[in-house]
Amino acid sequence: MAETPSIDPSAPGAPSGRTPKSVLFVCGMNSIRSPMAELIARRQLPGVYVASAGVRAGERDPFVDAVLAEQGLSLDQRQPRLLDELEDGYFDLIVTLAPEAHHAALDMTRALASDVEYWPMPDPSIASGTREQILAAYRDVRDRLARRIGDRFGTRSEMTPG
Repeated sequence: MAETPSIDPSAPGAPSGRTPKSVLFVCGMNSIRSPMAELIARRQLPGVYVASAGVRAGERDPFVDAVLAEQGLSLDQRQPRLLDELEDGYFDLIVTLAPEAHHAALDMTRALASDVEYWPMPDPSIASGTREQILAAYRDVRDRLARRIGDRFGTRSEMTPG
């Protein structure tokens, strides 16, 4: 039986040779990028334990609720949480979405056998303009995350236009 050639899973668009059993998405405050990634990954990766957390305390962002609802996704009553608040500290894969999150994940995994991947994502909370322009920035991040998750895990499930 021939072995599949090794592919760098952190390369943009590279499919993984295996799907992890657990994935953690981490960003600055767990209020925008990582909760979006968590819900999108839960939809695309049934059977995989998916969670998200932040490095610093954050507050729920209503624009996140709006762009997720466009895709039939909901955070329900979930509030942002810190890395320290996670019930289980071990994940097969930790995906970081902001520089400070990446540094925290590398520190956290010094003694763990977790893989850490850095997927830089823009922060849509800095967008300005009309409500529609701000929503467009949030949709862009949502759709980038959906593509990246699909590419990484071979589950290409495009988000439908909102």
